[in-house]
Amino acid sequence: MHTDLAAKFGIRYPIFGFTPSEHVAAAISRAGGLGVLGCVRFNDPDELDAVLTWMDENTDGNPYGVDIVMPAKVPTEGAAVDLDKLIPAEHRAFVDRTLDELGVPPLSDDVEHATGVLGWLHSVARSHVDVALGHRIALIANALGSPPKDVIDLAHEKGVPVAALAGAVDHARSHVENGVDIVIAQGYEAGGHTGEIASMVLVPEIVDTVGDSAGVLAAGGIGSGRQIAAALALGASGVWMGSYWLTTSEYKLGSAAGGPSSIQRALLGATSADTVRSRIYSGKPARLLKTKWTEAWARPDAPDPLPMPLQNILVSEAHQRISAGDDPEVVAMPVGQIVGRMNEIRPVADIMAELVEGFESSVSRLERLKD
Repeated sequence: MHTDLAAKFGIRYPIFGFTPSEHVAAAISRAGGLGVLGCVRFNDPDELDAVLTWMDENTDGNPYGVDIVMPAKVPTEGAAVDLDKLIPAEHRAFVDRTLDELGVPPLSDDVEHATGVLGWLHSVARSHVDVALGHRIALIANALGSPPKDVIDLAHEKGVPVAALAGAVDHARSHVENGVDIVIAQGYEAGGHTGEIASMVLVPEIVDTVGDSAGVLAAGGIGSGRQIAAALALGASGVWMGSYWLTTSEYKLGSAAGGPSSIQRALLGATSADTVRSRIYSGKPARLLKTKWTEAWARPDAPDPLPMPLQNILVSEAHQRISAGDDPEVVAMPVGQIVGRMNEIRPVADIMAELVEGFESSVSRLERLKD
């Protein structure tokens, strides 16, 4: 599984693994891929700095990257307290009422209440870039497309390539014009923020559009070696996988003391039909696991989701309560349709080995078809 892009990054396999967990990201890099740590959950730059120092020390010298959430245009934004005042009372009442109806317990008195993931704010995302460039990162990826031009230029000055997600050909063309090095062609099947075009159609369209001006990673619906082989056959230089790492044994975010977290238990029992695309998580369309929480927001009496970042501030404490409540039928989690293949908790190294073996088997099968 050798591509020019893999050679450029000095990795064995062109598998780029996005995850909010530093333990999973490090394991992906150690196993021959490139682990990409999602930074949006870090409100405090010092906390991110400490985590990236840990990454520096626990990837065995292998490269890793970071993923930020930053729009190309710098928005007008206030402090978290100012933004909090913009949330309508009816939205707060709906959230409180829904949590009560779903039997989600309040937080205990000794738990600090969440104020929202400030990483959705441009100023905080910019601090993530500044912190990350102080470490030996090999890639900056942006979940909202092209970062501002000065951020791209700063990364290039440090010798760090920039990747950006694209859900349409026009997005990809714009990214390349802005100086992005790698376009992540993310299809409709993917988890989190995603567009409306399926991967089988989107990937070759973007490959043909950008030509040799940028590398292309295929994203959405990838959880096997067969699917990696298909992505490379469509012209991609590698794959970008996110959802599939959520059920790895290294993923400890929200884990219960006695085993898998409520989120992992929900994922293990889900099928490819058990996702929904909604704005209730962040304010932008994102594919989530379908649960009683998402169904409540789909009712006729539910208010329309607020724009980013207000929606995340609105539901942040609800997400915290849901996680603490430990009910797999009531979770709030972005995940792609590939969730139907996520049926057991396994180490990252085992998954990587299976991906490589599946890829080799698929290529061998195709070779035999030529005879």
